[in-house]
Amino acid sequence: MARKSLTSPEISPATLSLVLLVVLLSSSAIHAGHDYRDALRKSIMFFEGQRSGKLPPDQRLRWRRDSALRDGSSAGVDLSGGYYDAGDNVKFGFPMAFTTTMLSWSVIDFGRTMGPELKNAVGAVRWGTDYLLKATAIPGVVFVQVGDAYSDHNCWERPEDMDTLRSVYKIDRAHPGSDVAGETAAALAAASIVFRKRDPAYSRRLLDRATRVFAFANRYRGAYSSSLYHAVCPFYCDFNGYQDELLWGAAWLHKASRKRVYREFIVKNEVVLRAGDTINEFGWDNKHAGINVLISKEVLMGKAEYFESFKQNADEFICSILPGISHPQVQYSRGGLLVKTGGSNMQHVTSLSFLLLAYSNYLSHARKVVPCGELTASPSLLRQVAKRQVDYILGDNPLGMSYMVGYGQRFPRRIHHRGSSVPSVSAHPARIGCKEGSRYFLSPNPNPNLLVGAVVGGPNVTDAFPDSRPYFVQSEPTTYINAPLVGLLGYFSTHSSWR
Repeated sequence: MARKSLTSPEISPATLSLVLLVVLLSSSAIHAGHDYRDALRKSIMFFEGQRSGKLPPDQRLRWRRDSALRDGSSAGVDLSGGYYDAGDNVKFGFPMAFTTTMLSWSVIDFGRTMGPELKNAVGAVRWGTDYLLKATAIPGVVFVQVGDAYSDHNCWERPEDMDTLRSVYKIDRAHPGSDVAGETAAALAAASIVFRKRDPAYSRRLLDRATRVFAFANRYRGAYSSSLYHAVCPFYCDFNGYQDELLWGAAWLHKASRKRVYREFIVKNEVVLRAGDTINEFGWDNKHAGINVLISKEVLMGKAEYFESFKQNADEFICSILPGISHPQVQYSRGGLLVKTGGSNMQHVTSLSFLLLAYSNYLSHARKVVPCGELTASPSLLRQVAKRQVDYILGDNPLGMSYMVGYGQRFPRRIHHRGSSVPSVSAHPARIGCKEGSRYFLSPNPNPNLLVGAVVGGPNVTDAFPDSRPYFVQSEPTTYINAPLVGLLGYFSTHSSWR
């Protein structure tokens, strides 16, 4: 049902009821004060621990060293650099591109409140885009993965010792991948906004490349998991289809270029590409909620009535995830954690909370609220829900545990991460082979190398958490958990009262 925006009223009984629901969900929390600035610093530092390639002199996580310097050589290209996605040593292009998009959006919307950490956040974006430029250097080709996932997952070794297959996988005209290409175009376009004033020449290069990659994605349509099934599945299969990535890429290109062609593409393809589907999903595979929130900003600013249906979708998204009235696919644990089915729950927590916060700011500027049936969701309420999730991550939960490594007194010590769990090169200069690392994987001891800022998959709906490497769904960190969190922490480091 379509919902029209209302001018922000005084707090109504319905609004108060929804606030009370949130308070009740928060009742078991510890509610300690948090140092969001410290958490922000650490959340960005995590990306330095995920770097592949030649590390720069200002690398802060010193236990990491250069790795995978010859990536791409088997295909006659240079694909060194970029990020390892999680606790393994494969470079998966789909989640890496999404990570880069979300780091960029974090800087675009919340960079002004990041203080001295803004420089490091921008550096994290550039590490991603430098790689994506390499991966898209050949017209009509996108290199989407480096490393054989089965070979890699059969070993437990630090990236500096890697001797697993560094197979190179690509999409092209005969083997399309509109999903990963569309996300790559989105990442390059979003980053072009980040660098528009900081490095105009680099920004123009990013936008030009985004334009070319999007045209390729749109002209040669298909899912990369169909073209490269045995390489990318079941790891980063596109379960949701490529249609949302085409809209997502067009939305970011419209925002970055202001060209009418992208606006017309969005309007023309809104129904065909199913913009209103699965509106309470947002992550590396499903962009629907993000598309609607991103495009709605223009509607709320009074600049784009032709996008009104996206605003209606965004309102429905908000109502579908609020505590007490959420969609059945969205649950809240007794401790107050947002929970969705599937692995690595914290990816849903950070990405959906990011959208809540971004949308709350757009609503505030437009002096609007979201009507949810008989209830009314104000911008302040959306911020409260988002902040509650961030506080849960940082330790306001039944276990009193921070799920960010290195933050607080109690945090995960046995995360599912090869580089963190195997002795560093400085501590153990001799090579540690594929199967030699198994004893570190199985060890009950804490990881020797602190992957500062890493946020793990986190607890389940019962708020339970096994601090154990084999439980990778809960103990493995990923770049796409942290990327939206950078924006959230950037905001709350300055607006900790959330009102």
